[in-house]
Amino acid sequence: MTLPIRENIASLIPYPPGKPLEELEREYGITGSIKLASNENALGPSPKAVAAVADCLKNLHRYPDGSCYYLAQALAAKIGVAPEQLVFGNGSNEIIQLLIAAFLAPGEEVVTSHPTFLVYQKVVQAQGGLNVVVPLKEMHHDLDAIAAAIGPKTRLIFLDNPNNPTGTVFSEADFASFLAKVPEGVIVALDEAYVDFVEAAKKIDSRRFLEHRVPVVALRTFSKAYGLAGLRVGYGLMRAGIADYLHRVRQPFNVNLPGQAGALAALADEEHYQNTLTLTREGIVWLSREVEKLGCRAFPSQTNFFLIDVKGDGKKLYEQLLTKGVIVRPMQAYGFPDYIRITVGTPAENQRFVAALAVALKELQYG
Repeated sequence: MTLPIRENIASLIPYPPGKPLEELEREYGITGSIKLASNENALGPSPKAVAAVADCLKNLHRYPDGSCYYLAQALAAKIGVAPEQLVFGNGSNEIIQLLIAAFLAPGEEVVTSHPTFLVYQKVVQAQGGLNVVVPLKEMHHDLDAIAAAIGPKTRLIFLDNPNNPTGTVFSEADFASFLAKVPEGVIVALDEAYVDFVEAAKKIDSRRFLEHRVPVVALRTFSKAYGLAGLRVGYGLMRAGIADYLHRVRQPFNVNLPGQAGALAALADEEHYQNTLTLTREGIVWLSREVEKLGCRAFPSQTNFFLIDVKGDGKKLYEQLLTKGVIVRPMQAYGFPDYIRITVGTPAENQRFVAALAVALKELQYG
């Protein structure tokens, strides 16, 4: 059977999903594995969020609130914007899709970096747009080169700050200087999925730029610091006029009922949120010190994950760690064949990782 598939779809490589933990354990004949590969919250969700989700299950025969009214009111009050400046999605991924659907026509361009979050370029290709990709410079976004790459067909720029996978950030002053070089008619999407983990002195106050001459849209999520990755709730901060266009292209019930209930409760649990930040910051410091004792290089990060130069084949080390029930992320697909990426776990998980890493490095004779 021959299907009339457009070339931009036929050549699109699907996002590579990881195997379920249970399947990896079955393959390797192990039990009690720990997963430090997907930048998830090691503490799990807020108990208040779990209770709120359980309580809403009796209403699963009802459609969710298409406007996310209560979540919008609470979030707007917490971060200091108007509810009309918020758009919620099935993860911040959906806000990326909505921006591209609303503002990118086939043949027009989107500027991104490499490496960066893979979804940007995939959605652009699916839309029939053109990806203009600028390499990172010393593990950071090259803002000067990105500005120089803007052309007459550029409609969007995506900047993840902090960057995934490097964990690096740029300053508010550098961002302001960059925006001064961006022409009218271009939207800059500032992906702040990991902003909660950034040191206060290094954070950009993205609210200051929402009404900038160059429209800025900040993307955020409940998946990381709030521990709700399984519920898929994200949102964008933007001027109301842009939000209006995104509402025109989004599906009417795009954030499900448990997702709204869980996010609203998680937002109110400040203690759990602060515990997450403390666990992450202390874990980064401890893990970085310990892996460097083993002869590896820990790359500084403003997120809940960091890169490790293992001084050898990262894919082989990943496979060696799997046999010990420790799951990390090899980085050759991102252009870093000698690196792995790990997420901060609980103290017990962190200790297990370091012990397994020490044995695996000796087995592979790295360092």
